[in-house]
Amino acid sequence: MTRLLLTTALFLSSVPAYAEWVAVGGNQDAGVTVYIDPGTIHRTGDLVKVWHLNDFKTVQIVKGNSYLSVQAQHQYNCTENRERILALTKFSGNMGRGKVVYKNANEGKWRPVAPGSVIHALEKLACSKK
Repeated sequence: MTRLLLTTALFLSSVPAYAEWVAVGGNQDAGVTVYIDPGTIHRTGDLVKVWHLNDFKTVQIVKGNSYLSVQAQHQYNCTENRERILALTKFSGNMGRGKVVYKNANEGKWRPVAPGSVIHALEKLACSKK
């Protein structure tokens, strides 16, 4: 019995911390996969908040910051097809791991959602939750 508990504990501790992330698309040419955490979808009227993760195959460098993944909380206006970023964190490692190299918690401006884009797919998924 003790051996079974120990084996179970070892297995559970080896499960990746990002198990809640579900791939929804990306761009193979750009080497990015986009994930959503369905457990973070929160709807209030026509507004929905949800966390996304962009995971890159190669290091991205913007304004001196090198990173492999970005977690961002997005907000969608489901009736007006608009979105904005509420918070954003860039990580040195894949899947939101490693050192935080950039963090911004300032609400971004509302932007239209382009039909057929990955953001459009994320918006549809988030806005479909009642």
